[in-house]
Amino acid sequence: MDFESKITSRDISEILWETEKTVSTAESCTGGRIAEAIIAVPGASKYFKGGIISYVNEIKERLLGVDHQLLEEKTAVCEEVAIAMVKGACKALQTDYAIAATGLAGPTGGTKEIPVGTIWLACGTPDRVVTMKVEEDHGRDINLAIATNHAMELFLNFLKEENEPRPVYEG
Repeated sequence: MDFESKITSRDISEILWETEKTVSTAESCTGGRIAEAIIAVPGASKYFKGGIISYVNEIKERLLGVDHQLLEEKTAVCEEVAIAMVKGACKALQTDYAIAATGLAGPTGGTKEIPVGTIWLACGTPDRVVTMKVEEDHGRDINLAIATNHAMELFLNFLKEENEPRPVYEG
């Protein structure tokens, strides 16, 4: 794991530790790399409950509750599936937050509509999910590293926004 990822993981750890919130992962193409980044910080067992590696659609449906019709119509590589994976992980693992990734890391499997390197990332709560699409192909290993780093940054930014002090108005 690179230095930048370790800093992001530490920043996530500090926020989750202070807020006493929990997180889980739902990973397809990243195969557990996001979970690995989260647990790189000592004490992660206080806030990381676990992850579901849903590499095939059957597991996305059965364990994460992703709708079969959605997978049939849009494929697993779409924003809606990434959102459903976040919600499903929060429910299945009973966490406050979840991070999800679904896509085509390569080197094969792409189509004209969904080329290799297309990866949808999502994170959030059962009520609010943010997404990001990664679209460049740099080869499998780099695609997975980029997706993992972006997922962690997306989650850190989500946490910072969620935990920003809100102004109190008196009226």
